[in-house]
Amino acid sequence: MRLRFHAFRALPAFLAIASFAAFGALRAHADTQGHFDRTLSVSGPVDMEVQTGSGDIVVRPGSSGQVQVHGTIHAGWHVGGDIEQRVHDLETNPPIEQNGNTIRIGHVEDHERMRNISISYEIVVPAETRLRASSGSGNVRAEGINGPADANSGSGNITLANIAAETHGRSGSGDISLSSIRGAAKASTGSGSIRATGIAGGFTGSSGSGDVRVEQTAAGDTEISTGSGSVEAHGVKGALRASTGSGNIVAQGQPTGEWKLRTGSRNVDVEFPADAAYELYAHSSSGSIHTNQEMTVQGTISSRELHGKVHGGGPLVDLSTSSGSINIR
Repeated sequence: MRLRFHAFRALPAFLAIASFAAFGALRAHADTQGHFDRTLSVSGPVDMEVQTGSGDIVVRPGSSGQVQVHGTIHAGWHVGGDIEQRVHDLETNPPIEQNGNTIRIGHVEDHERMRNISISYEIVVPAETRLRASSGSGNVRAEGINGPADANSGSGNITLANIAAETHGRSGSGDISLSSIRGAAKASTGSGSIRATGIAGGFTGSSGSGDVRVEQTAAGDTEISTGSGSVEAHGVKGALRASTGSGNIVAQGQPTGEWKLRTGSRNVDVEFPADAAYELYAHSSSGSIHTNQEMTVQGTISSRELHGKVHGGGPLVDLSTSSGSINIR
């Protein structure tokens, strides 16, 4: 009877040790990682494509004549199987293809090879690189290249900076940041926010529900839309089209092209230089309209609608809100 009692008392300790050992084995599997480094020689402008399932992608400039690729392999939660062997295989034979100055990274036709595995990439390239980068759910960042640059993520954030040519960023639900783009820029996200600064060649941005903020320093047309977020556009020098379902619109700049701003239920605030010449049409279904600009008024004066010319007229500035107020300074 005493032996049975001691055996029963020892059982919890035995189970704890067994559980700890099992957890340690599982943790060892869960923490499986690998790395690889490759240096590729090139002799001119590089055409690069990078893709990954759920890892991050970082691209930055380095010396001419070579591309340096650092890959970090992450293995997901799993029990047993050949995961360690597949990680080792990727370390030995990473998914990197080169044909002269054309480089493709991350393309794997055998999907079983990548089951429960993701790879993050840090890549150093010559400045003369055009880039196409795509991640299923990770973040994408590229800076300091001539471009063009095209970046896509299913749900991660996208950051593109100091690109010397046309630039595109797309995300299913992440935020997008574009800065110092010396060409036309486009950005779209399902529900994230967008911020663009220093866009030289015009900007087009759309978000399903996030805020969009644009600060431009060079001439170029701007087009912005969001389902329910707010819109801010500063330093616009050209045409501007902005719409939101229920957010505020704030815009400042020189109306050298047509401005058309629409919001469903919030306010519209615009600010122009003192010498700006334009034709104004403002309409609010239930809010008020305020302006400190001297103008020649056309048609019937109404608290809900204002039509007139400032400094003799110029490009049309068309402002509209269903239930908010309109302010022109």
